[in-house]
Amino acid sequence: MLTMKDIIREGHPTLRLKAKEVKIPLNKEDKNTLKLMMEFIENSIDPVISEEYELRAGVGIAAPQIDVSKQMIAVKTMDELNETEHTYLMVNPKIIGHSIKQTYIDTGEGCLSVDRDVEGIVPRHQKVTVRSYFYDKDTEELTKGVIKLKGYVGVVVQHEIDHINGILFVDKLVDDLPEATPVKFADLTFEETEL
Repeated sequence: MLTMKDIIREGHPTLRLKAKEVKIPLNKEDKNTLKLMMEFIENSIDPVISEEYELRAGVGIAAPQIDVSKQMIAVKTMDELNETEHTYLMVNPKIIGHSIKQTYIDTGEGCLSVDRDVEGIVPRHQKVTVRSYFYDKDTEELTKGVIKLKGYVGVVVQHEIDHINGILFVDKLVDDLPEATPVKFADLTFEETEL
């Protein structure tokens, strides 16, 4: 099981390397690494496990963040409307197309490898087309394909792909993006009513 002590932090040289492409199909060690990465994300959002092991919540992780300089990422999150879950185990992902229009998360981005509070916003493409090898959760089934992502999930995947290219979100910070539209999250608040 991965814990926060396995996550390398800002300043570690591995975070600045362009990660190596991984040979397909994955060997046993790389499959295990990918499984552990997804398990970390799932554990980090489980209230009981995350409290017991003091895990910071995450929606994505890249292999370089656990000091493995290989092009592998794990993502598990809901879209901004809280309607669709997106779960991806990607190997050698590449952005092969993107919109000109930009977006951002108006509250800013965070990162398991950055322990400090960071002000500013990160410009991201509103839509991206990603070519990748995809594994299922058990890393048994392998497919190669192209997916089109937008909104929050697109931002998350761009953030993780940056990691395999040696880029941290803090490298891209700006104060303002007047031409961009922020990701609009569903309002999940509710009013108490009498039964």
